[in-house]
Amino acid sequence: MRRVNVIGVGMTKFTTPKALIPYTVMGLEAGRAALKDSGVEYKDIEQAYTGWVYGDSCAGEKVVYELGVTGIPIFNLNNNCSTGSNALYLARQAVASGVVECALALGFEQMQPGALGMIFNDRPHPMETFFAKLNEIHELSAEAPPAAQLFGGAGLEYMEKYGIKKETFAKISVKARKHAEHNERAVFRDLLTVEEVMASPHIFGPLTRYQCCPPTCGAGAAVLCSDEFAKKHNISSPVFIAGQSMISDFASTFEDRSPIKIVGYDMTETAAKAVYEESGLGPDDMDVVELHDCFTANELITYEGLGLTPEGTAEKFIEDGDNTYGGKVVTNPSGGLLSKGHPLGATGLAQCAELVWQLRGEAGVRQVEGAKNGLQHNIGLGGAAVVTMYRKS
Repeated sequence: MRRVNVIGVGMTKFTTPKALIPYTVMGLEAGRAALKDSGVEYKDIEQAYTGWVYGDSCAGEKVVYELGVTGIPIFNLNNNCSTGSNALYLARQAVASGVVECALALGFEQMQPGALGMIFNDRPHPMETFFAKLNEIHELSAEAPPAAQLFGGAGLEYMEKYGIKKETFAKISVKARKHAEHNERAVFRDLLTVEEVMASPHIFGPLTRYQCCPPTCGAGAAVLCSDEFAKKHNISSPVFIAGQSMISDFASTFEDRSPIKIVGYDMTETAAKAVYEESGLGPDDMDVVELHDCFTANELITYEGLGLTPEGTAEKFIEDGDNTYGGKVVTNPSGGLLSKGHPLGATGLAQCAELVWQLRGEAGVRQVEGAKNGLQHNIGLGGAAVVTMYRKS
């Protein structure tokens, strides 16, 4: 397997659905930005991997054809919230294996207002087993959004297990807004206090509205290549992928009667360990992390799943400020899904873009000083977790 470099990234400003920007416009903008950033042309791309969740078949071709119509293979992906990272994973795999020298990963999402819902009501729901297992632990609510019940249930389990305060979850939202304040591409940049987070409408378990990511529209893209391709195009010292792992569910997801495991903790932990082993680095070597904070409860349990802090110590990790600037590791300097936004198909590639900018030293006010190693975590229930480590050459 060859080393794979990320030589170009692009990302649109994320918006709420009321902006009514077509996915074609957003996808084209992100794709063009990634190509411009890479310094190569679309004709150099040998394969394209595209991802979205809410849309019709072949939307990937519709977007990519705006960049060029060159006959290359174009793959369309949908794996819930990890879709963007699935595109990244396959593009990296194609380059690493020697199938191609240069590939494009592109994710986009044009969402509708409100909580996520089913599109097809005449067939089995892919998530029905997850909700059935959650219902065995506590009765599902007819009022709360389904996703909030899954992650809120995980928050309840953690509270019962370790006795932490509800306000601990709220502090994650406060941190997210503080980071997003300096991200011109983020949806929500206004600061919040713990009191304001706690006073927002209750959703489920420890979660209030300000602890849930908003429906978002946007796009992200990345251009990946081999060392040989980079040398040929006079690209020096690019950011490279030092390790990557994609994991789907284990039997423990459904058999252990644990909401934390139902929302993918074991996938996260296993993928992270594989990446640390592949790269030869550990969690203590990470300078910056972009993790999947679709709800504050998921950010909290993911600290431990990624090994950033020992199991049962997430509250202390937050209270000590080890999750932000001046602490142990800066998590979600972009503002994360909670504040930057979460356009499902684009999230994994937006995380990639932020980490590449950080390792290049191009993140402006939100720059993590001296960042050399970055870790990305993107999860989609149903399900898959993708963990990727980036390093500065």
